[in-house]
Amino acid sequence: MSRIHVLDEHIANQIAAGEVVERPASVIKELVENAIDAGSTRVDVTVEEGGLQMIRVTDNGTGIEGEDCERAFYRHATSKIANGRDLFQIRSLGFRGEALPSIAAVSKVECTSSAEDNGLGRRIVIEGGTLKMNGDVNAARGTDFTVKELFYNTPARLKYMKTIQTELGHISDTMHRMALAHPQIAFTLRHNGNMLLQTLGNGDLLQVIAAIYGTSVAKSMVPVEGDQLDYRLTGYICKPEQTRSNRNAISTVVNGRFIRNYALNQAIQQAYHTLLPINRYPLVVLHLEMHPTLVDVNVHPAKLEVRFSKEAELCQFVQHTLGQALQDQVLIPAAAKPKGGDKSSVIQEQLQFVRRDAGVQAEMAQQAPTHSASIPGRSENLGSQGTAQARISAVFPEVESNRTPYYADRRNSQEPLSTVRERSSYPGGGNTNPRSYAPLNPPVSNNKLSSELMEQLYQAPEANPSLPAFPELSMIGQMHGTYLIAQNDTGLYLIDQHAAHERINYEFYYEKFGNPAAASQELLLPITLEFTPTESEIVKTRIPLFEQAGVLLEHFGGQTFLVRAYPHWFPEGEAESLIQEMADWVLQEKSVDIAKLREKSAIMCSCKASIKANQKLTTLEAEVLIERLAACKQPYTCPHGRPIVVSFSTYELEKMFKRVM
Repeated sequence: MSRIHVLDEHIANQIAAGEVVERPASVIKELVENAIDAGSTRVDVTVEEGGLQMIRVTDNGTGIEGEDCERAFYRHATSKIANGRDLFQIRSLGFRGEALPSIAAVSKVECTSSAEDNGLGRRIVIEGGTLKMNGDVNAARGTDFTVKELFYNTPARLKYMKTIQTELGHISDTMHRMALAHPQIAFTLRHNGNMLLQTLGNGDLLQVIAAIYGTSVAKSMVPVEGDQLDYRLTGYICKPEQTRSNRNAISTVVNGRFIRNYALNQAIQQAYHTLLPINRYPLVVLHLEMHPTLVDVNVHPAKLEVRFSKEAELCQFVQHTLGQALQDQVLIPAAAKPKGGDKSSVIQEQLQFVRRDAGVQAEMAQQAPTHSASIPGRSENLGSQGTAQARISAVFPEVESNRTPYYADRRNSQEPLSTVRERSSYPGGGNTNPRSYAPLNPPVSNNKLSSELMEQLYQAPEANPSLPAFPELSMIGQMHGTYLIAQNDTGLYLIDQHAAHERINYEFYYEKFGNPAAASQELLLPITLEFTPTESEIVKTRIPLFEQAGVLLEHFGGQTFLVRAYPHWFPEGEAESLIQEMADWVLQEKSVDIAKLREKSAIMCSCKASIKANQKLTTLEAEVLIERLAACKQPYTCPHGRPIVVSFSTYELEKMFKRVM
């Protein structure tokens, strides 16, 4: 007796429903896609009890002809492809003909549709895959689908449904994607009578973003646009301060279809490289248009995952376009408003109304910026070594005593920064290591930071005139030895000195690691590194990577390795720990190339060489730090993605003090 037999149509449809209809959101996705393919300009979705009790999708599209209504529920019945060639140039959202029979097999379906404007249509009722009614009715042009009691005849599927709120969350997410993919269609979503989503359908993608994510988010979005021979890209991306804790806010639409693609998501995240903190993700809505032959959508039952014919070129195009759009922006976030107010106790600080003698007052007037009030407490940075003007003159003797603050003056000056470096040139002739020497005229200070900071800052690249202008700032002071306080005509700025110096150093070291071998110096006494037997085998295979990074690593035998040379510009006193960290990172990563190692090493060097919190800076050091930050390619975030500068607009300050209401 034969043991193999063909399943009947009803069982086959129930199995197919397990692939296509995963949950109520899957039903809505299939029905809304059919409505979009029908040319609808308005789609209304109504659900009850998370979609398990009732789902209704109404559209004003072309509708279904009377004689086709029953045929539409046959398995693999479709009007969107006719032959095998059509599979390679799919332009519609649905094409397999599985959705309607799969939905009808596990629910009670009522479909009313009309393809004419004469008020006549066809109504069909199917319960559990069995046809109950098929007759003519009065109906407006379009299609009205009602799905009731989903999974009523498959209790095993119903048993594993989540809570109503969870299912509603999936439904909302599906409708949000549809609205973002088709801003020219007016969508509404109601749950138990409550309006959850409403879009205008006027084609404005930014208005759809505002309807989903809020007006404040939409206002801060950055438009992107790019063209290539094979691709066209449009959409909006967020600034670094508008981040999310997961990737769900990344929406990529290809030829009107919301898709998920790992490589494309990675390209988007790489465009935000060093702009976002760890485990934070951007809010992005991208529309990609390409010829249908370049994308295969027939690789996933739910048609969410796709394959691209030229994936590498596409990812490179997306990353470059987004990176350029971010580079053209001034990414200084406004100060966050405290939620609910500060509930901690506040102690009113008493002002000391003590008359100072004329000499002290004169000295304080010299220390303060020309347009700022005198700042109590600045004397601890200047000490008894002299006034702020005397310190600036120690490095820049040509500066007049009645000058404006150094940073603002330097930005307006036509004098190249190279002449400034010449004033503090390094002795020693052919020696190329600036860290071996102090400037000829260091700031008068006992702080070791002065000479080292000035030397490091002078190595930063010149400002790029093609980049957006960094705000012109005048130094006011330093807070808690950690934050620099500056101002300009638009408001107040707080600068994280460690993050700022990290950014400067990162760009400096990243450029240096581009050709590290030329700067390597052989050590008189090699550095010894020890690894476990397993780690030793891995390190042996990756010795060439260290050489490309300028570190000459040699296997000494057993589990011991010797560092024979490393670049002379490694942070002073940190070489051994830095090389050990490089080795640890190489051991942890499964796939390592020189580009990744170069970047990781630059981040490590920048962190170790940067000034730390609670370190006092002189006025000159702070001014030069801000100036070199302004010359960076990306002066708004540190290499770890944390913001460097936060601004308070004059309006915000006036609002705090109730000068404006």
